Amino acid sequence: MRTLQTITAITLFFIALNVQAQDETPKGYSKGSIVLAHNSTVSGYVKDKMKSEAAIGFINENQKKKTYSGADILSVSIGNENYICIKGDFFKTICNGKLCFLQKMSDASGKPSYNGTEPVFSNGTAGKPGDYFIYDNMSKELRLIAKKNYDEVIAVVFAGNTAALDKAKTVNGDLSQLKEAVEIYNNANK
Repeated sequence: MRTLQTITAITLFFIALNVQAQDETPKGYSKGSIVLAHNSTVSGYVKDKMKSEAAIGFINENQKKKTYSGADILSVSIGNENYICIKGDFFKTICNGKLCFLQKMSDASGKPSYNGTEPVFSNGTAGKPGDYFIYDNMSKELRLIAKKNYDEVIAVVFAGNTAALDKAKTVNGDLSQLKEAVEIYNNANK
């Protein structure tokens, strides 16, 4: 009888330990989800490797690890942050709508992807990590915003929306403030 109680106690201990381990977030990972290239969504744990590798680490609910490049997925959510992938690069979504205001997080230029066994090298997107972009969801056009092309870009992007254009003109070199002009544009174009 004593042996049966000991075996039962040990078994219950390992079951509780296993359940607790499944509920814990793996070290270096955060809860998140990815949208694969064929539009299916998978939830699990995500490790940000965007700046160093133009990729993310992913652990699914079966504890299987895999690395995805920006060319392998459409988007990723890590905690409360959302990112989209364009030409192999990851972009943080600062605001979303008809126009998206994005910040580049990776540099996929020169990174190989494979078509079978043959490597294909990506040119990635313009700019460098930290640069801001406006992405038109309708035309799929990505525009780099820099101080040297700022006036030209806002004139084209916000054409026909005086309120958004006026707000964009008040940014005074702090490109992160362009978010408000994009929100004004999106609210007027719902």
